[in-house]
Amino acid sequence: MNPMKNLEVEKLTLNIGSGKSQDRLEKGVKLLKIITGVPPVKTITKKRIPGWALRPGLPIGAKITIRKGKASELIAALLKAKDSVLSNSNFDAEGNVSFGIHEYIDVPTVKYDPEIGIMGFQVCITIKRKGFRIKNRKEKRRSIPKRHRVTKEESKKFMESSFGVKIKEEE
Repeated sequence: MNPMKNLEVEKLTLNIGSGKSQDRLEKGVKLLKIITGVPPVKTITKKRIPGWALRPGLPIGAKITIRKGKASELIAALLKAKDSVLSNSNFDAEGNVSFGIHEYIDVPTVKYDPEIGIMGFQVCITIKRKGFRIKNRKEKRRSIPKRHRVTKEESKKFMESSFGVKIKEEE
């Protein structure tokens, strides 16, 4: 098999949305730091949405991106919180995987913290092949050809073989 066709994890992104509640945001920042050991970045609103009482410059969430070996270790622990079972709808057409964890205490490596309480977060896994750098490089940017893109089916097989995930089909 062509080594350029092998799949790998590009990055793992953890995200907590808090809305306009700054207290909930601080708890989310603390939680992401406990899970990863790295301080997260706050996400800031760019638009004004009066119905939601949002204005530009207001922090509304926190996110963190983990790459390389640490990402694979964390993915294995986060999948245990879902009993290594994902549904078909957790995979998108480009081969990325995303799922939510309702309570962080389901993750085996994390202990309950009374200051945080019960809180959930979103997990997004980006899967790539070698050669995907051409779409982000500075000079001579190119798009990824269709034959080299990651499909939903390839992503499912990769998650099954690499992380022992069982995929549940929806009725």
